[in-house]
Amino acid sequence: MEKIRSFIENGQAKLGIEFGSTRIKAVLIGEDLMPIAMGEHSWENRLEAGVWTYHLEDIWNGLQDCYASLKKDVMEKYDVSLTRLAGIGISAMMHGYMAFDKEGNLLVPFRTWRNTMTKKASEFLTDLFQYPIPQRWSIAHLQQAIMNQEPHVKDIAHLTTLAGYVHWMLTGQKVLGVGEASGMFPIDLQTKQFQAPMMDKFQKANEAAGISWKLEDILPQVLLAGQNAGKLTMAGALRIDPTGELMPGCLFCPPEGDAGTGMVATNSVARRTGNVSAGTSVFAMVVLEKELKKVHSEIDLVTTPAGDLVAMVHCNNCTSDLNAWVGLFREFTKLTGQSLSDAQLYGLLYRHALEGDTDCGGLLAYNYFSGEHVTGFAQGRPLFVRTPDASFSLANFMRTHLYTSLGALKVGLDILFDEEQVQIDTILGHGGLFKTKQVGQSFLAGAINTPVSVMETAGEGGAWGIALLAAYMSERQNGLDLSLEAYLNQKVFANAVCETLSPETRDVEGFQRFIARYKAGLAIEHAAVETLA
Repeated sequence: MEKIRSFIENGQAKLGIEFGSTRIKAVLIGEDLMPIAMGEHSWENRLEAGVWTYHLEDIWNGLQDCYASLKKDVMEKYDVSLTRLAGIGISAMMHGYMAFDKEGNLLVPFRTWRNTMTKKASEFLTDLFQYPIPQRWSIAHLQQAIMNQEPHVKDIAHLTTLAGYVHWMLTGQKVLGVGEASGMFPIDLQTKQFQAPMMDKFQKANEAAGISWKLEDILPQVLLAGQNAGKLTMAGALRIDPTGELMPGCLFCPPEGDAGTGMVATNSVARRTGNVSAGTSVFAMVVLEKELKKVHSEIDLVTTPAGDLVAMVHCNNCTSDLNAWVGLFREFTKLTGQSLSDAQLYGLLYRHALEGDTDCGGLLAYNYFSGEHVTGFAQGRPLFVRTPDASFSLANFMRTHLYTSLGALKVGLDILFDEEQVQIDTILGHGGLFKTKQVGQSFLAGAINTPVSVMETAGEGGAWGIALLAAYMSERQNGLDLSLEAYLNQKVFANAVCETLSPETRDVEGFQRFIARYKAGLAIEHAAVETLA
């Protein structure tokens, strides 16, 4: 305890802050690179005028509350004030659209990854580049705004993501880590920069729109893991800690997206490794040995924070509907006079799902709070349906909602593993779905017929991952000569405790029956979207 207190007092700790979909989380790491203190703030996106968004005040109020929570945790545990840091990293949900004018004013409300309003632009750019450009990507949002003749387009001076915006406001630097940048615009795997020929194609394709700027001038500078991405300014320090106790001057690593930090937090940056992050959204990242044989609209091609090629299957919906059902059971427990914590309630219901039939007894659900591009939906309607003779039990009900949280992911991964014959040695799971031991882990193993590992740190997620990237940057600036892969293997995960579950044949067969029902029932979801305004 005294050693950690001294480490904090001497300004040697590194801080990672991640803006997730439902939580802003801060993780402070010590000399052994493990978490020593945490803070968090809950927030929710807003659906305004048909756009999923967060207000700028949501961002800054949330950051300050999260940091205050971290300071309180440090004080309670170590009886020391947090005033100096050796490194900071900012991470956030990937993609989306934040466009600013030359004075730094946000031109239109922040359009998050959750929006599926860019289908026309996505298809146009995918055809133009012969490269998959999903609807979530920043360039798809920009192209759609051009197609829609939105008046703000002519005034754009800087285009970035949420992580890039927060980093810019704290350091004055308009930069992005390569992993986050790869979700804005395609990356050249040789130069580790934006694809210049594709930029030229974009510019020529939009000449008739009369835009005065060049794409290369409005996008952020691309940096690799380990590079110095700027220092905390005085104004930035006050944005984090309005009390004025946090001192400026500490170094920042390049801002990264939640996909990249998830890879770091699960030691999945090497080829033939992968991870599944399951929370509000769910996505799988598989580090490839070579390019895919063809373009698949269901699969993104992005990079690790070090710039290696990754196949990403991203699904907009995962646990939101599941959480809503748990909320219903929470109401019931209160009516009975019971008091259960969230951990107790989720654990009770998740573990009970293990008692259900392996194919969920004929039950079916769709967790589509928003559109789901993998299965072809621009909008979603949460839906539960059953036949009269289905086995309607609580265990099957919970198992159905856990299965369906992985349904769209299964559809995308089948393309990767079956059509593209991608080989993988290990998959690691992290995020909220894996907090209850063995449940989400065993269901994922059955879904993809692959062993799934979960580390003790699985619940720490991206905030720990970006803190590790801040530590890596700090050590690289001090002369460390290790690749990111070697750094994680030797310095972080050498003694990691990891639990691996192999798929059970009956679970694999059960999930196959469920996913056949899931695909056949998509017409029901289409009808719900068409008939329920």
